[in-house]
Amino acid sequence: MERKLIFDEKNLALFAGKLKTLRREKGITQEELAHRAGLTLSQIARIETVRINATLSTVFALARALEVRPAVLLDFDLASVTDTTTKLE
Repeated sequence: MERKLIFDEKNLALFAGKLKTLRREKGITQEELAHRAGLTLSQIARIETVRINATLSTVFALARALEVRPAVLLDFDLASVTDTTTKLE
């Protein structure tokens, strides 16, 4: 069985936009969010610029830091994606 890495860029961009909007609405900088969530500033920046695929544990940490339910971060309509996988070599 061929192993595949899933990187759904379209929907990660929607998640990133939601994260950035919530962060700005709360008046929190990327640096402050990183501190509150126990993450690095570069992790926050890479999530918001769709450079990395955040784990569920990271989503939970972000939700706690923003004082919202995890569902709030995921409250967007999924974009239709025809191919969201990349083969691992």
